[in-house]
Amino acid sequence: MNTFFDQSPYEIKVEWGIRGAKEAARREEILIIVDVLSFSSTVIAAMENNAVIYPFPPPINEKAKNYADQFGAELVVGRAEAIKTGKHSLSPNSFTADDRGKSYVLCSLNGAACVEAAKKVPGLFMGSLRNAQAVAEAALDLQKKSGKPITIIACGERWENAASYENQLRPGIEDYLGAGAIISSLNGLLSPEAFVCKQAFQGSKHELPNLIKKCGSGRELAERGFAKDVDYCLQLNASSIVPVLSGNKFISFELSYLLK
Repeated sequence: MNTFFDQSPYEIKVEWGIRGAKEAARREEILIIVDVLSFSSTVIAAMENNAVIYPFPPPINEKAKNYADQFGAELVVGRAEAIKTGKHSLSPNSFTADDRGKSYVLCSLNGAACVEAAKKVPGLFMGSLRNAQAVAEAALDLQKKSGKPITIIACGERWENAASYENQLRPGIEDYLGAGAIISSLNGLLSPEAFVCKQAFQGSKHELPNLIKKCGSGRELAERGFAKDVDYCLQLNASSIVPVLSGNKFISFELSYLLK
C-alpha cells in the first residue's frame, strides 16, 4: 500500500466510499460514516424513536431476510415497496414512536456497505448533518482515550449499470458537506483533504438547504415523492443521537459507556 495516500501524520482525515472505509479500518482508526441521503439519517431517526437497527450489506435478498430472522427483526424494504406495503424503508420518516423497542435490519448500497467494510475499528459512528456536532464530540472523546486518528467517510453514491472495470463511486456533495460539517466541530491537525472538506462546508453553509435540495441526490428523492425526507436530512445539528456500532447493532454512544 502506498503510504502517500493514508493522510499521515494528520489526526483528522477524509476518505470516500467503501474502499476508503476499508483502508481506514486497516489502519485501525476511528470512523464516522456519512450517508446523508439517507442511511445515516435513517439510523438516527430510528434511534430517536428507540428502535434497534442492525446494518447489513446489500442486496435485500433471502440472505438478508434470514439475517433479520436471527434477531426477530423486520427487514427494511426499498422505498417503492414500502409505499405499497406500508413497511419501513430507508426513508427516515418511516420511523415513528410506534417503533419503540422494535428491531430492524437496514440495508444500503452505500452506508451499510461501508459499515460492513469497516466493522473492526476502535469506534464506528454514524454521522450526518442532523448530528454533526454531537458525533464530532463523541469521536473526540474516544480519540482522547485511544489516541487514534479520526477518519470521516463520505459514502457517495454508485453509478447505475457501471461496468466491472469502471469506478462505481459517484461522489455526492450531500455527503461531502455532511463530512465538512462534522470536521468543523472537530479539534486536531487536519489533513489537506479534511481542510478542503471543512472549507467547502463553511463556504456553503448559508446555502446548505438549497444546495442539497437541488443536488442530484436531493432532486432524485424529491421527484420520487420523498421531498420531506430531504427536508428532514438537511436539518443541521437537530439531533443529539450518536449511533455507534456495538457488535451487530447500533447503540447510543452514551449507552456504550454504561455497557463497558
